Parts: sequence; structure tokens; C-alpha cells
Amino acid sequence: MIDQGEIRRQEYVGRLNRVLDYIRANITGDLRLETLAQVANFSPFHFHRLFTAMVGETVNAYIRRIRMQRAASQLIYNPKKTITRIAVDCGFSSPSGFARDFRGAFGMSASQFRAGGQDSVTKVRETLSREGAEFYPEFVPKNDATPMKYSVEVKTMPEFYVAYVRHMGPYNEVVNAFGKLMRWAGPRGLLQFPGTAILAVYYDGPDMTPVSQLSCDACVTIAKGTPVEGEIGTMTIPGGQFAVAHVEIDVTQYSEAWDRLICEWLPRSGYQPDDRLCYELYLNDPDRHPEKKHIVDICEPIRPL
Repeated sequence: MIDQGEIRRQEYVGRLNRVLDYIRANITGDLRLETLAQVANFSPFHFHRLFTAMVGETVNAYIRRIRMQRAASQLIYNPKKTITRIAVDCGFSSPSGFARDFRGAFGMSASQFRAGGQDSVTKVRETLSREGAEFYPEFVPKNDATPMKYSVEVKTMPEFYVAYVRHMGPYNEVVNAFGKLMRWAGPRGLLQFPGTAILAVYYDGPDMTPVSQLSCDACVTIAKGTPVEGEIGTMTIPGGQFAVAHVEIDVTQYSEAWDRLICEWLPRSGYQPDDRLCYELYLNDPDRHPEKKHIVDICEPIRPL
């Protein structure tokens, strides 16, 4: 028997996911409560209550956090971009408002944060940890790093149109979202390998985002116009220039592989991160690998420094 309560829950999740997608895509646009409620097709009163209950933050707190994290990342990785330009691009109406909110969020000015580099990130993590937040371990370069097959190439990647299931929480638990996605896609004949691509899209940097607030999407490529329902959403993953780390790793080495790309390769590359989506592209079935290795392309959008 079909569980009507579960159907309604999935419909609510799908509507709220559309709002999260809208916020990230329109961070400098109209993010009034009334506009977001209209995106979700709820009344403003019910939308705000549902958003807070299901996302774990109020609408304003979520928007402020996304803006602050985007600004902090640009301060570290886009050194030639002015603080005023960063404030505008992250949706702040005035430099003074940005300065006030940034200091309130991180306990230092934007210029102090930029000057401190990774030390500033460490200080923010320590402050939030004392308040109860949990983070993934910081990357520390080691001479005895775990061996892995690893190479980086700058490539032009195509655009992908995908169906997705969203996961919020520890990144290594996205496997649960993949399970839901495959149970939807398989019976509909949408898994046509090798033509079908399997991806995971990541929205938050784990260096400054508590584990409980991380979000990512389990994705499978589909033809445009494929009908979806409930918590299954669709989106376009932009193509363009990417740093692509081709790796062959154990299931425990994903974080280390990302850290090698972002913390070691990128600062020496002459490139900086772009604002497009980053993702993992899965190239094999680990269960069929003789050593159970995961063969993955880690794709970080970039542009010249």
C-alpha cells in the first residue's frame, strides 16, 4: 500500500529543494520571504515554518550563512577580487552592511580574514567548535600521505542535465540519497550505461561548514523533459573549464583526494575557483574492481588567477 504520508513528505522536500536551488542561483536577487514562498507554492506563514523545521535554520539565517561562506571562500581563493566587489557579488546591499555582518559571523574584519589565510579558517573553526559545531578534520600535508593514483588536468567539461536527490549532513552519507535515486531511476529505464553519468554535486566547503549543515546532491544524467516527482528534482550542471583530478582511491580517501586538489594543486596552478558547481564523476563500479577501488574524476570549476 502506498504511504500517503510519505508521498506528502516527499512533495514538501521537493518544493523546499527548489527554494534552496533558487537561493543559491539568485544570491544577489530577490530573496524576500514572499518570493521564496511563491517558489515553494506555500503561503509565506506556512513556508517559513516548514523551512525552519526541515532545513534546521530560519530562512534569513540560511541566506546569511550561504552569503558569508561564499564571501569567506572568495576572500581566501580570489586574492585579486576587492572586498567591495565580493560584498556585492555575495548579495550585500552595502559595504558597511557586509563589514558588520562579516565581523559578527567570524569575529574579525574581512581584510583581517583575508590576511590570515588558512589561519583565519582555523580560528573560525575553533570558535564554532567551542559552541558545539562539528567539522571534518583540517587538511594537514603529510610526507607519508596514503598512496593513491592521482593526476590533475585542466579540461573543458560538458554541461550535464540531471535528476537529483538532496542529502543534508555528513558527505559520506550521500550513499543513502543515491539509494533513493537509483530506486527511482532503475525501474524507469533511465540507467543506460555507459551513456548515463553518475555524479555527486557539493555545495558547501567542509573547511568552514559544520558537518550538520553540509549539503550535496546525488545525481544521474537524464534527457531534458523527463518527468520527475516528489523529492526527485532536476537541474543543469554548467560545463566549462575545470581542474579535473583523476583518482583511484579507497572509500576512505575521498576527503584526502579533494584536499590534494584544493589545498596543494590549486594554489600553485595559476587558477582560482569559479562560482560554478563542483562535483565528483564516478567512472566505475567499485564492487567489480579487483581491489574495490573507486575510480573518480573530481571536478573543480576554475578560471585564471
